[in-house]
Amino acid sequence: MMLVTGASGTVGRPLVELLVAAGVKVRAVARNPAGLPAVAEVVDEPVLEGVTGLFANPRAIGDGVDDLIGQAKAHGVRRVVALSAANVDDDPDRQPSRFRGDRNREVERAVTGSGLDWVALRPTTFAANAFGLWAEQIRRGDAVYGSYAEATWSPIHELDLAEVAVRALLDDDLLGTRPVLTGPESLTQREMVRTVGDAIGRELSYVEMTAETARVALVARGFPDGFATGLLAMQARSVGVPALVTNEVHRVLGRPALTFARWAADNAYVFGRAA
Repeated sequence: MMLVTGASGTVGRPLVELLVAAGVKVRAVARNPAGLPAVAEVVDEPVLEGVTGLFANPRAIGDGVDDLIGQAKAHGVRRVVALSAANVDDDPDRQPSRFRGDRNREVERAVTGSGLDWVALRPTTFAANAFGLWAEQIRRGDAVYGSYAEATWSPIHELDLAEVAVRALLDDDLLGTRPVLTGPESLTQREMVRTVGDAIGRELSYVEMTAETARVALVARGFPDGFATGLLAMQARSVGVPALVTNEVHRVLGRPALTFARWAADNAYVFGRAA
């Protein structure tokens, strides 16, 4: 039995689907279980009886990681896979996702120091971040307003991350490692928006704003101020600097990482124009 925390999230949902497809029994911790496979056992908090492998999502676990790992050890869990981040060793003020509840550093440290078999997955930017940053604007028109048009990301498709997580839970090849997982290419913000436009058959433009105007706009849309400030600082540092691209997805899965164009095509329906 595998216990997946954050099972209704960006990575957790495809992870549950892939595990079920592989014939693995899954207990899914989910606040919104709609759409999860019917054969998965859905719970609203971690239940560790009978569990042998645990997927630890830092946003879902938060500051409760030490208690969860203690319970896991007490119930005979043998392996823990942590969803961490490529910037986990950076100063906290350079980790904007912390302002949205991610406790990547705490979860990775607890997992790697647990005495259990472990893997710590360190992805770069999720391609799915484009939903929160751009989807509403694209549904309403052909101009996307943001800062630092030439800032770079190497966005990873959530299916790649979920497939690597399956390997980490079921196979032994990744034990004791911290693979840095990226998409296959470095793209600017402008190029990513253009790629979404290609997927939906519209010519989209990226309109660059000042950093302060962009910060105010992000906060007005509900993003924490610390997150907005940290994100913009990260973007500023990346202008003119190609984003990190690794070969880890290919090495683990035996195929190239999925492109952002593939991700945009898979999710084109999300960006459709509002009625």
